[in-house]
Amino acid sequence: MIPTAHRYEILDPRFRRLIHPLAQLDQICTGFTWTEGPVWFGDRGELVFSEIPSQTLYAWSPEGGLRTLRDATGFNNGNTRDRAGRLVGCRHGPRDVVRTEYDGTITVLADAYDGARLNSPNDVVVSADGAVWFTDPTYGIISNFEGYRATPEQTARHVFRIPPEGGAPVPVISDFTQPNGLCFSPDERVLYVAESGSSHDDTVPSVIRHYRIDDTGGQVSVTPLGDFAHVDCGLPDGIRCDTEGNLWSSAGDGVQCFAPDGTKLGKIFVPEAVANLCFGGPDGQRLYITASTSVYCIFVDVKGAEPWCRNAPATPGAGARTL
Repeated sequence: MIPTAHRYEILDPRFRRLIHPLAQLDQICTGFTWTEGPVWFGDRGELVFSEIPSQTLYAWSPEGGLRTLRDATGFNNGNTRDRAGRLVGCRHGPRDVVRTEYDGTITVLADAYDGARLNSPNDVVVSADGAVWFTDPTYGIISNFEGYRATPEQTARHVFRIPPEGGAPVPVISDFTQPNGLCFSPDERVLYVAESGSSHDDTVPSVIRHYRIDDTGGQVSVTPLGDFAHVDCGLPDGIRCDTEGNLWSSAGDGVQCFAPDGTKLGKIFVPEAVANLCFGGPDGQRLYITASTSVYCIFVDVKGAEPWCRNAPATPGAGARTL
């Protein structure tokens, strides 16, 4: 437990209404190597997350604690849910994006583009129309630690979109060094993407970029809006928006929070480098944080923007019944 005085850094008065001085940063489970991909299953009351090097998916709940959900995950990294409540994940080993069906079978949504294998899909979100958006950096093929070392077959490290009807992934952004976490604003008019290329190149800025999303008759366009925010410790990895449009980013010193105008509001300090985060819990106001060897939880005074983080299935009666 971190003392209150050392738990937060308030850089803008607006941050005070998003946190609570009595909220504790709780380490809910530990003993891992590298945790990632948290997603809340409100209809099950569980947090699902990846432990990449051990190729394991775990589930944790306040009542039942930690349990193994799936072994031999293929170095599964980022996770989300689609609008029918099914688990969608990125696997470094097979270099694909997959969906877990209600009966537990796995459907490959994308594993190649333009006749070449993907690099190593990293993080994923699903928009309201059912399109699947994911990033494709090379982290899973740089070494054998979180994938299998290989030569990239793609000519760039794209952000892809799989249309709602399925089919081949379409590159929508192609100028990142290493695109990583991504999320939408609450109205889905803005897409945020984290640049984590500084992990291997100090000249790459640790920034989060944003893009305007326009959909005219099913024709989606992505317009660059420039850099949105800068992470001042470590690099941005996983990111999420709350219902008020604030963006919460992983960082080397914990979690950094930015207003919709890009102003850095404050920080939640975590004793390990943070990889990813998500909102969840019984009221959608718990911030779950996957760090190097542990998973943490802290109450925040705002709800997550994603529908499944607010303790209800994405579609009534749905939910990933079998994972």
